[in-house]
Amino acid sequence: MKRTLRSFLLIINYKTVIVTTLAVISTYFCIQLNLTARFPDMLVGVAIVFPVVFSIGSAYSRRETALQRLSDFKGHAIAIYFATRDWPNEKSDLPERSRILIIETVKSMREMFRSSHDAEWLENEKNMYEKFSELSALTMEMRNYGVQSGEISRVSQYVSKMIIAFDNMKIIHNYRTPITLRAYSKVFIYIFPIIYGPYFASTHLDYSGYLEYVMPVLYSFILVSLDNIQDHLENPFDEVGEDDIKIDTHDTLSMLS
Repeated sequence: MKRTLRSFLLIINYKTVIVTTLAVISTYFCIQLNLTARFPDMLVGVAIVFPVVFSIGSAYSRRETALQRLSDFKGHAIAIYFATRDWPNEKSDLPERSRILIIETVKSMREMFRSSHDAEWLENEKNMYEKFSELSALTMEMRNYGVQSGEISRVSQYVSKMIIAFDNMKIIHNYRTPITLRAYSKVFIYIFPIIYGPYFASTHLDYSGYLEYVMPVLYSFILVSLDNIQDHLENPFDEVGEDDIKIDTHDTLSMLS
């Protein structure tokens, strides 16, 4: 119950309060001025709800794809660690070095996807490719411990697949829901409860005292909440929303212990 309540409170913010307040004020003045109109209800679904739900579905689909790519990344990283640990014919420091390098790579990736400035992003991205280069060089050292060329080639493919998975996640991070669609949705979400004041005012005689304000409150709350859900899903790596991807370095460390 506590988790449900916490998740519910995440979709309520200052925008909810502002839009709801403006909708109530608009309805109040329309009632006082006897300014009424019967706007079609279907306009809400066609103009606002459908685009927002489409955006949420698109963002959720990108999140699921990002999870798959993260799984690929971790899976091939673990395969590299096992290869350095089990394939050489003699004991070496390769397993420990590969373990530390993989954990540092995961940390760099987490910091990169959470960075909010271009300079931080570029610095972390550069660091990521340096880690991949070090990992590739480390796999070549397996030759010194009796590992055959065919097996080293296979480990090099693991590094390549880690890079591909990382680039896929980077593209998912950078290319999101169409900007024009998001702008269109936000504009109508924020102005709709206000311009629909005459419609809410036209129904005030159908309700008991002050219950005529329930409709503008509900419309505002529902529409802004949908927009907040979309915002939380838009960037699946920022670890702000309940459904965001958490790149856990401790989890990686436990798998490589």
